[in-house]
Amino acid sequence: MDVLPNQLPTNQEPALRVMPQPHDSNVHGDVFGGWIMSQVDIAGSIPASRRANGRVVTIAVNSFVFRQPVFVGDLLSFYAKIIKTGRTSITVDVEVFAQRMRLTDEVVKVTEATLTYVATGDDRRPRELPPLV
Repeated sequence: MDVLPNQLPTNQEPALRVMPQPHDSNVHGDVFGGWIMSQVDIAGSIPASRRANGRVVTIAVNSFVFRQPVFVGDLLSFYAKIIKTGRTSITVDVEVFAQRMRLTDEVVKVTEATLTYVATGDDRRPRELPPLV
């Protein structure tokens, strides 16, 4: 992913953009890590469900690193890309960038994670991924 200092990635669109609110943070305005994790899971599920052409479930959080704090009022952009597929599984990398909504135009990578999803059918049991067309 091409990222220049103080810029968002230039070679792809974010899967999700969101601004944390006061109820997503502690009394000091620091956003809860669990809230960020849930947003990462949502962002990662978007390309996974597209590739699966339907329902997916999170089966593993392979890695999760918090690089910088996130504050109430930051505009977060979640970039998700599929890095591997198996018979029923899809592994997705997610990178999160914060645009600090203050007087400066600061952009920082705050989180990166790798998650694995499994395609499931209506019976919620694993199913094979459809062929790529």
